[in-house]
Amino acid sequence: MWCSIVKDRKRMSSTVSNPQGVLQPDGGYGGHESRSNSNSGSFVRPESESNENEEAELVSVSWNQDSSCFAAGTSHGFRIYNCEPFKETFRRELKNGGFKIVEMLFRSNILALVGGGPNSQYPSNKVLIWDDHQSRCISEFAFRSEIRSVKLRRDRIVVVLEHKIYVYNFMDLRLLHQIETQANPRGLCCLSHHSNTSVLACPGLHRGEIRVEHFGLNMVQIINAHDSSIACMTLTLDGLLLATASTKGTLIRIFNTMDGTRLQEVRRGVDRADIYSIALSPNVQWLAVSSDKGTVHIFSLRVRVVGEDSHSTENAALLTQQTYSNSLQGLVSPTTGTNPGSSLSFMRGVLPKYFSSEWSYAQFHVSEVTQFFAAFGSHNTVAIIGMDGSFYRCSFDPVNGGEMGQLEYFHFLKTDNRTQ
Repeated sequence: MWCSIVKDRKRMSSTVSNPQGVLQPDGGYGGHESRSNSNSGSFVRPESESNENEEAELVSVSWNQDSSCFAAGTSHGFRIYNCEPFKETFRRELKNGGFKIVEMLFRSNILALVGGGPNSQYPSNKVLIWDDHQSRCISEFAFRSEIRSVKLRRDRIVVVLEHKIYVYNFMDLRLLHQIETQANPRGLCCLSHHSNTSVLACPGLHRGEIRVEHFGLNMVQIINAHDSSIACMTLTLDGLLLATASTKGTLIRIFNTMDGTRLQEVRRGVDRADIYSIALSPNVQWLAVSSDKGTVHIFSLRVRVVGEDSHSTENAALLTQQTYSNSLQGLVSPTTGTNPGSSLSFMRGVLPKYFSSEWSYAQFHVSEVTQFFAAFGSHNTVAIIGMDGSFYRCSFDPVNGGEMGQLEYFHFLKTDNRTQ
């Protein structure tokens, strides 16, 4: 497997009255090495035809790294939305189709784009790194097989194929690492985002196995997380904790990424489910899970990062100072979590395992016929975006739990809520 990297310096033209440019697909790419120069860029003057009267179909949704924004890939381009307050911040309407992957870099103007969706003429095996402030493509990565996902941090670009992951340096596009994985059609991969920690988690080479790369420590940790294949995973911002779910979808487990120790296990339910998203709150007190059962569950966590502020650089630096033997110290709270359990939990070891499980603390119900993805907001709130174009913002009671209250609802593809 190989990839070609293209730097494209040609500016994309746009109309004066509307900064929405149009990208021209690279129709000549057929799986061989492809390079462009200043005379053959991917971005050219937009054609006069417009598709604003055509209803866009939603192809993908994705959170940015701190869940303050989300991107929507549509059949006609992409749109970016702010969560608090909810507002469409900008969009790009394209004549030749849209994107199945729109990956933001925090709240910056840099995005990674991969073509896909109905009638899209943009190749699904090419990543375009797009600078929206300058309205130009600053680099391209082309592969021989379909791209499953792209992950960004300020110093890295990570491209996930079905059996391999490529890690590049953002500044000079130099290939730094290649990681073999088992079949990974979901494109599972997650990154830490503190500047002084560099952690990547992805499927390993065997079913239910997760490989954790501590690049700063030059250390690899293999975690046997589940008996079934991995369905979903997420890291804390510092990469110290990992939450996982399998294709069975009944249990969510939290691990210490330094030594692979399982710190906590919570139960979504008894029946098999397809887990769509796992989110950890910034203070690592709460965990949110969405699935095809139409419920977003909130769990209380008993694990914690040393100190009170999980965002602090001191705590991030602590990860690089810890040794393999003492990495568990300070991660498990001495107090018991508030997740409800069975009244028969005193018979643990005698009754089936689910009688001693920790169940969800708070819940919110959505439609079962579409995918929903949850993330934490400020002040005990949860934002939920759906592939039907729904945006919910809900609040949960951190003391009593129970049903969450709906604060806001928008149909973000239809509502005219653009920033003025």
